[in-house]
Amino acid sequence: MNNAIEEWHRIVRERDIDALDELLADDVVFHSPVVHTPQRGRPITAMYLAAAVMVFGNETFRYVRECRATNEAVLEFLVTIDGIEVNGVDMIRWNDAGRIVDFKVMLRPLKAINLIHEKMGAMLQAH
Repeated sequence: MNNAIEEWHRIVRERDIDALDELLADDVVFHSPVVHTPQRGRPITAMYLAAAVMVFGNETFRYVRECRATNEAVLEFLVTIDGIEVNGVDMIRWNDAGRIVDFKVMLRPLKAINLIHEKMGAMLQAH
């Protein structure tokens, strides 16, 4: 896989959650804005990211800023969910094979964090 970020953008745009398995390294670590401990491994990370793609994936979602380095990137996004503007960043690091090894999500404001906690909890329970 050439470019992890381009593939991530495609997955989000097309809501192609089946492609997450190919993008994520076996030992990937996911840092949720609402779960205290890092989540380790491809299956749990894919589950969280698939839920996020569904919760955040409406017509208002857009990345508004992107900073890239050799094997890492920070992507700032905006989305409106239930009338609340959510502002966040995805901090993504990948290995030389182009597989994501670390994915951290940070959100603001507090009202948005509470909303996402509720929506993600419901989505994850449904799985």
